[in-house]
Amino acid sequence: MKAFYGDLRLGILGGGQLGRMLIQQAVNYNVTVKILDPDREAPCRKLCDEFIVGSLNDYETVYNFGKKVDLLTIEIEKVNVDALEQLEKEGVLVYPQPRVIRLIQDKGLQKQFFKENDIPTAEFQVISSPEQLKDSTIPFPYIQKLRRDGYDGKGVYKVVDESYLEKAFTEPSLIERWIDFEKEIAVIVARNENGDIETFPMVEMEFNPEANLVEFLISPSTLPFAVQQEAADIAKKIAESLKIVGLLAVEMFLDKQGKILVNELAPRPHNSGHQTIEGNVVSQFEQHLRAIFDQPLGNTDSLSNAIMINVLGEQGYEGPAIYQGIEKVMKCAGVYIHLYGKALTKPFRKMGHVTIVNTDREKAIETARYVQETLKVIS
Repeated sequence: MKAFYGDLRLGILGGGQLGRMLIQQAVNYNVTVKILDPDREAPCRKLCDEFIVGSLNDYETVYNFGKKVDLLTIEIEKVNVDALEQLEKEGVLVYPQPRVIRLIQDKGLQKQFFKENDIPTAEFQVISSPEQLKDSTIPFPYIQKLRRDGYDGKGVYKVVDESYLEKAFTEPSLIERWIDFEKEIAVIVARNENGDIETFPMVEMEFNPEANLVEFLISPSTLPFAVQQEAADIAKKIAESLKIVGLLAVEMFLDKQGKILVNELAPRPHNSGHQTIEGNVVSQFEQHLRAIFDQPLGNTDSLSNAIMINVLGEQGYEGPAIYQGIEKVMKCAGVYIHLYGKALTKPFRKMGHVTIVNTDREKAIETARYVQETLKVIS
C-alpha cells in the first residue's frame, strides 16, 4: 500500500457528518480524500479534495468512483456491495471488507452470525411474510425490525399484542424478544490487517424515546468492572470472528439480571464514539484511519469524564437552521461544540453534537443537562 501520508488516495462512500469528521482527522496525515454522496449539499462537500455527486447504491457509480482511489471506506452501510466486491478483486483495498458490509446490511444475517459464533443476543425469528408473524413462537411483546435499510430508529416496530399486527412491516424482517434492560451500552473496537485489536472504554447511552436516537452518552461507564470487561471481550470476539479491518461499533443491552446481549453492529465510526475526540487519547476517527492504513492502533484510554449530547432539530421547525442558545453554551467550561454543516433543519435531524469534559463526573453531567436544555436548533 502507498504511504498514507504521501500520495495515497482515500475514497469515502458517504458525505455525512461521519465522513466530515474522518476528513478532519485525515488532514493531519496529509491524506487525499475523495467523497461520493447523492446530496450535493452534504456536510463533506467543502472539506474534501474532490466531491462527487452520485448514488451509493448504483453499481457503475460506485465502481467508477472506486477505480479512482487506492483505498475505499464507508461512513454508511447502505452501499452497492457488488461493486465493492469487484473493486476488491481488481486490487482496490476496501475496508471494512465487502463481505462484512453485506452481512451487516441484513439484520437477519447479523443475528444468524451471532448464533453461529455463540455471541449472546436476544431470542429471534426471521420473518419472510406477515402470515408468519401470527405463528411466531416468540411471545408478546416483541420487536420487529426490517432486515434491510433500517437506521436511527426507522424500520423498528414494537408489537405489544395481536392488535398491533395489522400495522406490522410486510417486508422481510425479524422479530426478537423484548428485553427489559437496565442499560444500553456500547463498545467500539478496532482491528487492523495485522490482527491487532483495541477497544474503547464501554459507554452508557440514553435514547430519545420519540426518535429512538442516542441523545445522551456517558463515558467512561461506572458499571462494575466485570460488566465492562465482558462487554469488551464480546466486542473483541466479534471483530476476530469477522476478521474486520477498521472500526466496529457493538451496541448491547445489559438486562435486569446483569446479562449482556448484543443488539446491532455498525462497521464504521459511530454515534457512540463521538466523545472520543476530546475525551480519549485517540479518537474513533483516528483509530479507524490507523486500522485501515494498517498502522499501530492508538491508546484508547479516557482522559476525563466525557458526556456527549446529540444536537437534534427541534419538533415543529423545518428550514434554515438557527442555533438558539449557542452563545450561552459556549460560556461553559469544558464544552466542545461540533456542528455538521447542514444548512437546513427538520425534526430530529442530527445537526451536531456537543461533548462536555470534566474531571468531576457529576459536574460534567450537570453541565450536559444545561446544554441539553439551552441549545436548540430551530428555523
